[in-house]
Amino acid sequence: MKRFAFATVSTLAVMAGSAVVAEPQAEVLHWWTSGGEAKSVAVLQEEFATNGGTWTDMPVAGGAGDAAMTALRARVLAGNPPTAVQLKGPAIQEWYEEGVLADISAVAEAEGWADVLPASIAGHMQCEGTWCAAPVNVHRVDWIWANADILAANGIEMPSTWEEFNAAAEKLQAAGVIPLAHGGQAWQDATVFEAVVLGVGGPEFYQKALVDLDPEALTSDTMVQVFDQMRTMRGYVDENFSGRDWNLATAMVMNGEAAFQIMGDWAKGEFLAAGKKPGEDFLCASTPGDGYLYNVDSFAMFNVEGDDNRAGQDLLAKLIVGPSFQKVFNLNKGSIPARTDVALDEFDICATLSAEDMGSTSDAGSLLPSYAHGMALRGAQAGAITDVVTAHFNSDMSSADAVQQLADAVANSY
Repeated sequence: MKRFAFATVSTLAVMAGSAVVAEPQAEVLHWWTSGGEAKSVAVLQEEFATNGGTWTDMPVAGGAGDAAMTALRARVLAGNPPTAVQLKGPAIQEWYEEGVLADISAVAEAEGWADVLPASIAGHMQCEGTWCAAPVNVHRVDWIWANADILAANGIEMPSTWEEFNAAAEKLQAAGVIPLAHGGQAWQDATVFEAVVLGVGGPEFYQKALVDLDPEALTSDTMVQVFDQMRTMRGYVDENFSGRDWNLATAMVMNGEAAFQIMGDWAKGEFLAAGKKPGEDFLCASTPGDGYLYNVDSFAMFNVEGDDNRAGQDLLAKLIVGPSFQKVFNLNKGSIPARTDVALDEFDICATLSAEDMGSTSDAGSLLPSYAHGMALRGAQAGAITDVVTAHFNSDMSSADAVQQLADAVANSY
């Protein structure tokens, strides 16, 4: 398909010899619909309006964005794409290759994005040397969240190994407490799976298995151990987990129905939105093992017609990466700023830990893209892995069979 891009325009469009002010317009497609997420996106809407923009909201529910992507494709095929779309990772490049993304390099260069964004994150936002997306935040995926009172009542510390996690879960089950709050949706299964891959195999193994898709790693004894741990964890989930949304699983921890949840730090946004305090009402720790799995939310701008729409894209891109929005949004969302120059003195202990770990793992080479959240792999390969993970989690499939199916599914996904 022929690639094309509209030039970035000024918010002043000269028509018929006189200056006519373009009024920034933006129809924004996103999947931030839970309590903490909705509160966060409202921050961007408010700032957009304060700067003279008119925002048309297009929320599509679904934590992994699958439904949003279905809606997006229908709009693009109809020749009527939204102004801005929540996209991330390789999906940005895939849409760019279809020739439908706008070039926002003029905004990026004017605002000095290259000087304030980590190189690894900036790389996801660029398409063949041009800027094609604006990063909102950095989410850590490999977190364990816990109800502080439940752990204290049962004499349990936050686990630092999978053996400790299993021992804690057995103790909680014996006390009549659901050990692990989980929603039976494919992307949630994948979220737990990649945390186990990182924890059991380590950063180098994670890179080989879930980024490089190395056949030896996929069929290794280590991967068998990963599926063994997944089978063990399946036993810690309540029987009503099928189809449960992630934020409802978070609410189980919040309300004392369950002890732990393994979920990215958007879960913290739910705790905060409910007035809960980290370190007091709930606890946070990285899942067992070394490394850091990141998920970067971002918005890509699609080719649209009209000076107002393109002015809206320019304004939206500027605000998204601006220091004010980066601070306020991430305070609400539970994530940390994508910009490295935003002070963290108002952020909580979980965010501070996340920022510290991001820096140390970046230096150590163990800052890794999340496969489960669309940062490491293209859709076909990621989907092939997740299909096997979910099939294993919801059946009595052996670990050995799961490993073989995993290797076969990846091989057949190209």
